[in-house]
Amino acid sequence: MADGEKRIVIAGAGSIGCYVGGCLALAGRQVVLLARPRIEAALRQGGLRVSDLEGRDRLVKPDALGVNADPAVALPQADVILVTVKSGATQEMAALIKAHARPDAVVISLQNGVDNADRLRARSGQRTVLAGMVPFNVVQSPEGELPLRVHRASEGKVMIEDGGLAGLLDVAGVLDVEGLAVETHGDMKAVLWGKLLMNLNNALVALSDLPLARELADRRWRLILAGQIDEALRAMNASGIAPARIAGLRPALLPKVLRLPDWLFKLLARRMLAIDPQARSSMWDDLQRGRPTEIDELQGAVLGLAQRTGTPAPLLKSVTALVRAAEAARLGSPGLAPEQVVPPGASRSA
Repeated sequence: MADGEKRIVIAGAGSIGCYVGGCLALAGRQVVLLARPRIEAALRQGGLRVSDLEGRDRLVKPDALGVNADPAVALPQADVILVTVKSGATQEMAALIKAHARPDAVVISLQNGVDNADRLRARSGQRTVLAGMVPFNVVQSPEGELPLRVHRASEGKVMIEDGGLAGLLDVAGVLDVEGLAVETHGDMKAVLWGKLLMNLNNALVALSDLPLARELADRRWRLILAGQIDEALRAMNASGIAPARIAGLRPALLPKVLRLPDWLFKLLARRMLAIDPQARSSMWDDLQRGRPTEIDELQGAVLGLAQRTGTPAPLLKSVTALVRAAEAARLGSPGLAPEQVVPPGASRSA
């Protein structure tokens, strides 16, 4: 079977999963979306609309879309399984893969956080598992709108671990299609920790109730992000972790750039601000929909390092506590001001 004919199952048809699966289906790949019943019904009724920051706006018609809510039906046919569930569902998905997927299926984690691939390896049997990183933001249409629309609201290439499988499966060749740029990388640990630094902003978007572009354009919020990154870099350094570059910048420079005056930041960080005005964060979306967030896999991962190495992290602790309070309240984003996020005695600036 040629690589382009490999059967791909998207294990978790949320915003990222639907966008990735939609692009692959539009390119003629054999794709099945493993979806919850609500999403399955919407896709069967109206198809899937896939749009992006570059202006593409395409429709996958219902009869051209493979979708199933039953893992016992979807997973056995997969040559490649792209895991796109939230981090909290990783263990459950690993168990389903172990129970239903073929032993030779290649599993790729396209999830936030730094240890999902390891968790999949530990619990999905002897299957090949590769780490991946999705750099872009995807916005989903409101519930009930048909066709279901997923819009890529920022840019960037998906990175997949180079697992030494060139003779068996050209991962980039299978997945690199129009609207979905994919390449392999030799050090996914560094890539994932680098992405986590910027993902510390997901919680600030969720707490502020601001679109991502507006939040990043406000120096008061950037100071909080810079403070979190400073805390994270100290904990990573103490743990021997060297994160990869972010938006072309060495990680140590990122807090300095974030602390620049608004006019200078907008001038120098145009790549970082290349975001659709409607883009928010998945954590904001989780709060709005009353779902658990990934705060434990983002801020929580750094707090674990900080605790083990004895490095202080007051901003990260404050942000984590506020997100957990918002989760418990189930009232959506609390719409906080920057001053409500910074704990007494903590500094946002160098």
